[in-house]
Amino acid sequence: MAQSTLLSSIRTEIRRRNYSYRTEKTYIQWVVRFIRFHELKHPKELGKEEIVSYLNYLAERRNVAASTQNQALCAIIFLYKHVLNIPVNSLDNLKRAKKPERKPVVLSENEAKRIIGLMSGVSKLATLLMYGSGLRISEVLRLRILDLDFEYKQITVRSGKGLKDRMTMLPESLLTELERQKRAVKKLHDKDLKRGWGQTLLPKALNRKYPGIDREYAWQYLFPSRYRRKDPRSGFLHRYHISDSFIQRGIKQAVRNSGIDKKVSAHTFRHSFATHLLGHGYDIRTVQELLGHKRVETTMIYTHVLNRGGRGVMSPLDRMV
Repeated sequence: MAQSTLLSSIRTEIRRRNYSYRTEKTYIQWVVRFIRFHELKHPKELGKEEIVSYLNYLAERRNVAASTQNQALCAIIFLYKHVLNIPVNSLDNLKRAKKPERKPVVLSENEAKRIIGLMSGVSKLATLLMYGSGLRISEVLRLRILDLDFEYKQITVRSGKGLKDRMTMLPESLLTELERQKRAVKKLHDKDLKRGWGQTLLPKALNRKYPGIDREYAWQYLFPSRYRRKDPRSGFLHRYHISDSFIQRGIKQAVRNSGIDKKVSAHTFRHSFATHLLGHGYDIRTVQELLGHKRVETTMIYTHVLNRGGRGVMSPLDRMV
């Protein structure tokens, strides 16, 4: 199997499992690096020793983060298991990159209010959804019009992490602003339809099952891009959602203007959502469900954030004041 054929087979398997395009690109890059590391030998000629030597090289020589090494491992295991049909069991002598024990950066309620108050437009609304609904930035950008349920005040998150759907809250304070955003999307979509455009890319080939629904307003992105672009997989020209970098730039500028000395990113608002819910006494299982965590242990990290320095114990010095 030539390298081009091998990469094509990887793409086929990834798309068959409905993985994201970002995952596809990442897996392809790691497989190419793995092959080049072993002087262009075909993976069938390589085994567990070669896999371990490459992963150890990443940890020891390249000093990559634990998440990066794990990403490479997942890509290589995917190649052997799903493309080459060669099982890879325990990897002896694998040296794991050290994973630093970092607590998530969390804003106070006042800090979140200050930062968001310095934002405007679409970037502000997207950030409000991350803080108000606990969404990841990718989940906000993938929202379609039909994912917002104003009657039940809930949001459907489709194909979140682990390709699972879930429900989360739709803050009542955002209903008016979201209605305004929906009207803007409708106006743009009507213009596209008049130009003979208006089609959007649908998940899981729904258009083949329900011909014509790719032009329906309900399936348009809540935050559409100003420009149409080609889908890198199919070449289909459509109006995609805005870039995550647009939101990140808005957050970065607002943080700078606020004077808050914390390393704040879009994900910080999701962390703050969870921490503030727990701080107000909501059950950890409820918060786990809203966040879409598979294990409650993942959600429990926010209880450690709540236990401030000294695990919530008051210093004797503070008692003297």
